[in-house]
Amino acid sequence: MKKLGCFLLMSFFFLFGKEVNAQRFGYIDSGFILQKMPAYANAQAEVEKLSQAWQKDIEGMRVELEKLQKSYQAEEILLTPDMKVKRQEELSRKETELREFQRKMFGFEGSLFKRRQELIRPAQDQLFEAVEKIVRQRGLNFMFDKSGDVVMLYTDPRHDYTEFVLEELGLASKEQNTAGARPADALKDDPADVPPLPEGAVTPANPTNTTKKAAPTRKATTPVKKKNN
Repeated sequence: MKKLGCFLLMSFFFLFGKEVNAQRFGYIDSGFILQKMPAYANAQAEVEKLSQAWQKDIEGMRVELEKLQKSYQAEEILLTPDMKVKRQEELSRKETELREFQRKMFGFEGSLFKRRQELIRPAQDQLFEAVEKIVRQRGLNFMFDKSGDVVMLYTDPRHDYTEFVLEELGLASKEQNTAGARPADALKDDPADVPPLPEGAVTPANPTNTTKKAAPTRKATTPVKKKNN
């Protein structure tokens, strides 16, 4: 899926490169934002409780099955053919029930998967609404997701709108230069409008230019041979 997303993104920029250059775009880290949202944390905690409860049920079924298997092995020599068939059918039924319950609870699109989607949907909707507001406020044409299927080989921090979305959600991070978070001074301007600073420029974070100049190097001279008269 990620390879397909990367291919589609590269094809898009290749076919519409000139038009894209005139557009304004940005990206966010939705995974980082969701981890900061209380609604998402509560949903994850609820999912974990369900998972533990169903896992406990599975362990109980497995213990019961193991007891039946040991009991059958211990009594097999004393059972008649009909009794053996009956006990084997009971074991087979228990094994099937265990596998079916495990698949139903934890399988692909099982109860846990569906319940998780239901619980995290409100947080996802809230995130999407915040992203829409930022897109309109900043006049963006495209917004990519760094934690999505599209592989972003390089991301310029000037186009990272993660902190803007966190601010819109009331969850602005106080930490600077952390994964997914923008530096605090980068929030003062629209990252799409901030040109790169020249080397050695004075900034609020660097009030004095402490760049050391390289010491001048002496050019090597080649001795000139005197001509003999």
